[in-house]
Amino acid sequence: MEIVLSTEDITTVPADAIVNAAHHALRGGGGVDGAIHRAGGPAILAELVQRYPDGLPTGEAGWTTAGDLPASYVIHVVGPNHTAGQRDPALLESCYRNALRIADELEAAHLTLPAVSAGIYGWPAQSAADIAVRTLRRTPTAVRTATFCLVEPRLFKAFTTATAAGE
Repeated sequence: MEIVLSTEDITTVPADAIVNAAHHALRGGGGVDGAIHRAGGPAILAELVQRYPDGLPTGEAGWTTAGDLPASYVIHVVGPNHTAGQRDPALLESCYRNALRIADELEAAHLTLPAVSAGIYGWPAQSAADIAVRTLRRTPTAVRTATFCLVEPRLFKAFTTATAAGE
């Protein structure tokens, strides 16, 4: 899999599927989640309410169609809230593994992704980048390209370091 780093807004980059860093209730919110819901329109929320009436646990993922976004699907992952004490790296790894599993089920070859949990949920940037890149590199998948959309310079720097590290 090719890992690409971008400073573009995730809601503007064409892909087969966009990964959304979602709140466990799956009802929209702030940060990337809010941006995806605003750009994608009300169809995403309506589908989430229908498909996942009770939301999803931390580390899990679900999907919807993408509404008005430049993609076919949105894969919603529930990232751990580091600030609230959810600090087990396995939870963050699970987000990326489950996103890839769903991407394969949907036959998505190109994903755009945020730095899950590294924004308002407070996961340290370098740790979040290392976990994301390592998990994508180690997880068997048919996904060919994963584009991380990193508008914050600190995150772009962290992912640059993580991707340069290799395996």
